[in-house]
Amino acid sequence: MTPGGPIPAAAAARPTAALPPRFERPGALAFLIYVVALAFFVLAIEGSRISVTGFLEGLPHMGDLFVRMIPPDLSRIAPIGQALLETFQMALVGTALGVALSLPLAVCATSRLSPHPAVYYLARGLISWFRTVPDLVWALFFVVTVGLGPFAGTLALMVDTMGFCGKFFAEAMEETEPGPQEALSALGASRSGVICSAVFPAALPSFINTALFSLEKATRSSVVLGLVGAGGIGIELKVAMDLFEYPTAATIIICIFALVLLVERLSSYLRHRII
Repeated sequence: MTPGGPIPAAAAARPTAALPPRFERPGALAFLIYVVALAFFVLAIEGSRISVTGFLEGLPHMGDLFVRMIPPDLSRIAPIGQALLETFQMALVGTALGVALSLPLAVCATSRLSPHPAVYYLARGLISWFRTVPDLVWALFFVVTVGLGPFAGTLALMVDTMGFCGKFFAEAMEETEPGPQEALSALGASRSGVICSAVFPAALPSFINTALFSLEKATRSSVVLGLVGAGGIGIELKVAMDLFEYPTAATIIICIFALVLLVERLSSYLRHRII
């Protein structure tokens, strides 16, 4: 409407554009896929044996467990602290070795940088294999290989980090701008020179982010590896729970929480400072 007057006849006669539909109507095949996915989800809920009644009935037992854990027992704080230090050492060394080995593996898994298509697919397959097998299974393999102790846990965390970092390092290098790489190649730079002078500097922020996230992930994972004899605080927690020493278990859980929180805060600080 024009200020102070009626709408002009030409504007009134102009057809209004039809609004696009809010949702596109799916085709027959897409609708069938949606129905099958929904039916599978319903079956998954049933297969998961989810029971709100069972959960509510079990809450008093959880409350009873918390009551038994109070107050935490600090009499074994020295061996718990030693096991916690061992856990962090496993996570730190396993992450460092995994990140170092992930770099050449990720270069081979980058389509523009891999020396041959066969090497590219082999590297991608290795990364997928490392990521598919859980770290607890890797710990079992390495316990059989090198025996009980933190060495097996460190190797398991190293392989798990290679799968995690290898994928994200390769994706980061795939997303770098090809212009500087092509310019260096045109000037006669070698493949390694292009990688070190153009690819790595461009992908370095993503490398740092991924490496620090890997350290957080390894710290949490290293707690569980002790359950299969791969060193760390996990075996202390398992023994305390098996012997019904709930106050000691509470101390261990608090120490684990403090360690994970400290590593996460430190990782966040380093990300902001470096990047």
